[in-house]
Amino acid sequence: MEAQEQPLNQEKETRSKQEPDKKKKKKNEKFKWWQTLLLLVMTLVISVGAGYYVSSKYLWSNYDKDQLKQQLDAAQAAVDNKPNDPKSHVSLGYAYFLNDDNDNAIKEYKIALDIDKNYFDAYFNLGLVYNKENRLNDSVKMAQKATEISPKDYKGFLLKGMSYRKLKMYKESIESLNEANKLMPANTDIIYEIGRVAEDQGDKKNAEQIYKDALNYDPMYKPALEGLKRVAKNS
Repeated sequence: MEAQEQPLNQEKETRSKQEPDKKKKKKNEKFKWWQTLLLLVMTLVISVGAGYYVSSKYLWSNYDKDQLKQQLDAAQAAVDNKPNDPKSHVSLGYAYFLNDDNDNAIKEYKIALDIDKNYFDAYFNLGLVYNKENRLNDSVKMAQKATEISPKDYKGFLLKGMSYRKLKMYKESIESLNEANKLMPANTDIIYEIGRVAEDQGDKKNAEQIYKDALNYDPMYKPALEGLKRVAKNS
């Protein structure tokens, strides 16, 4: 399922057809949000530390320049030693990504895919770079491929949800994020992204509650703390 197969104008057309039921729809949307919140509360006791994999390793990592250079050098050495190992190329691509060299990161991920066309990590990481560069249709394609290869890995669904949100395809975003939440309950990255959907739709009250839910798992979770500040500032 590619993003361009679900254009936004179709959603607008559907809304116009359902205009007589506008009040009912609003009520149903609110109910869906509370369903989501209930699901998050129910999974509170599970996997408290699970949210670090994407956020700390991929999206919000902070390394000093010496660490970055050492990581890049080590990854390059691994590729030189095993040039036909897709894992080595993904590691090198990730090192480039941390160094803000997206062009070389993309190059390494594509090399990994040339070696192994079914390598999950290459699709996932490539999708992250595309997401960062706002190449959102490409990001959705990579996320979709990742979920097809590994349908029980939550990260592909998380990435898809992130990209759909940026495309303002909120229904598709929530569907993907709920699927990610089923696979990895109580993950702070997933909870935060659900909050971002609520915030982007102007539902500040629910966004605030969802960010607070994320902080129940990790009181120092930076994205949720920043989300609360945004909601308070714009209220």
